[in-house]
Amino acid sequence: MPANRNTSKGRRAKSSKHKQPGILLRLFHRMPRWSFWLGVVAIMVVYVWAFYYFFVSPFGFRWRALYGDTSLPQGYEIHGIDISHYQGDINWAMLRSQGQIDRCPIRFVMIKATEGASRIDPKFKNNFEQSLEHGFTRGAYHFYSVHSPAKDQANFFIKNVNLQQGDLPPVLDVEHKPKGQSDDEFKNSVLEWLNLVEKHYGVKPIIYTYYKFKMQYLSDREFDQYPYWIAHYYVDSVEYQGDWKFWQHTDVGKLPGIKGYVDFNIYNGSYYDLRQLTIGSRETIGVEAYKEKN
Repeated sequence: MPANRNTSKGRRAKSSKHKQPGILLRLFHRMPRWSFWLGVVAIMVVYVWAFYYFFVSPFGFRWRALYGDTSLPQGYEIHGIDISHYQGDINWAMLRSQGQIDRCPIRFVMIKATEGASRIDPKFKNNFEQSLEHGFTRGAYHFYSVHSPAKDQANFFIKNVNLQQGDLPPVLDVEHKPKGQSDDEFKNSVLEWLNLVEKHYGVKPIIYTYYKFKMQYLSDREFDQYPYWIAHYYVDSVEYQGDWKFWQHTDVGKLPGIKGYVDFNIYNGSYYDLRQLTIGSRETIGVEAYKEKN
């Protein structure tokens, strides 16, 4: 029996020792209450700072645009939009009667037509017809694919897009370079698309791309002969120092008649200049050949 009592005492000793609070817990109990709350506040401040630094600050302009606190480019009067099936069904009558950007009417609409060598935007036909019917200067663009030869893509665009007098020149939207092509091969492919489309419509196509892509891949002199449509978001001015015709300055615009967001663009010139750029104008290159063909 004595052995059992010793064992019991040993167990109680171990148990009481086990229940003693740790060093950190004892220090915590000895700390003043105000120091605890000070630590909580400090942790919250660090968390808020980290969240802002890594998630808000790099996209600050976009956050302000999303919540309607961004300014529009100043000094431009000719505004337009570009659309695709992502905008869904558009109320064209409302867009025409109520749609304004910076208290200026919408003058032009760029419409996605094709992509690659086999894809037609499902809303293209209706958008293309409705934009003309409601009095907008319209244009059609092709999204360049890295998966199809440039010749096939050009022929596919030509087959499906019937541009008329008064329409803007065809647009090549090029934003990606095929991984299997060298820079020179890629440039030649882009030029092949441009040359084939120019030969068919009788006008020099417009090149759409973003600033850094232009400078990295399309900065050669032969590309400067084409009208340039630059995508450069949430900045007060375009950094590109060369000539440009259009500037896509935000992708979070809101307008009556369109659900969700839509891209806003400006034209670098007057409305007269915009109309002079269209097919059939006296200044359009090669238009007589196009008129004879059609």
